[in-house]
Amino acid sequence: MVSRLPPQPHDLLWGLTPEQLPGDAPAWVVAAMADGQPVVVRRALTAPGQVAVGVRGRLREQRYPTLMALASISRCVTPEALCAVESDQPWPALRALALLRPQLNACGLVWGVSGSAGFELASGVAALHQGSDLDLIARSVEPLPRAQARHLLALLDSAPCPVDLQLQTPNGALALREWAAGARRVLLKCATGARLVENPWQALEHVA
Repeated sequence: MVSRLPPQPHDLLWGLTPEQLPGDAPAWVVAAMADGQPVVVRRALTAPGQVAVGVRGRLREQRYPTLMALASISRCVTPEALCAVESDQPWPALRALALLRPQLNACGLVWGVSGSAGFELASGVAALHQGSDLDLIARSVEPLPRAQARHLLALLDSAPCPVDLQLQTPNGALALREWAAGARRVLLKCATGARLVENPWQALEHVA
């Protein structure tokens, strides 16, 4: 069952079949879809009724961008839905998640798990290894004070593996680490591409 529409970046979607792939899709992409693996929503402009997605392979360099019809979505799992999911796998990223979970919950953030950890927790498909980072997202509808960003970054840096958190603003996404560093302009990723902005929460049409 689809949990929400339209899907948001980092959501995991099921329902894309090999028959829906472009004819020149690599064999590993076809195999992943034949196995029923999910795809991850990415930021890109699409025609109505479609969503931009990416297929993950077993190797780091195996990432394949494509499109998926909204009507084909049979299931959607958001990063937030994975916050409480536990695993007995020994990877540092999952140990970091277990340690950070109560502290992030105490911060009052709307947060979720993305990247390799999110993919593995949602699908059961092995995606993590000893050197994997932990990727997180946090919904930030209102501007996040830089002092609070620095406090949050210090918390993440206490984890047993590198942790990257993306702030999801109404206009796009930016790295918490970059926002906490205090630079006047930061890189905001949106559907039309990446741009340097002073205020990631300011409507893009008003950005000089």
